[in-house]
Amino acid sequence: MGQLTTHVLDTTNGTPAKGVKWILRHVANEPLEVARGQTNADGRSDTPLLSGSTLIVGTYELEFQVASYFRDQGITLPEPAFLDDVVIRFGIADVSDNYHVPLLVSPYGYSTYRGS
Repeated sequence: MGQLTTHVLDTTNGTPAKGVKWILRHVANEPLEVARGQTNADGRSDTPLLSGSTLIVGTYELEFQVASYFRDQGITLPEPAFLDDVVIRFGIADVSDNYHVPLLVSPYGYSTYRGS
């Protein structure tokens, strides 16, 4: 069976982003929260966000609370912050495959891709 994982890298400091809070939602008619947590010292979740029977075909949103992370790092942000919450909407088509959704983020930009 496959699994869903994430990894957040702070491109401002060139380090893993420890303590970024995230919320995962399954999107059908209405988004339904299926998991939440925060990144560890390596910028990853301690366990897969979804795996086994919890990994189902569908569209998902992964929300990262980046403004609060950068403020916690002592970075002064405008109010409101340019990036507050970064939401990545993606699809899972094959539950036997692994899905990795990394986020590379700074206070003013981000990128993502499908990792392995």
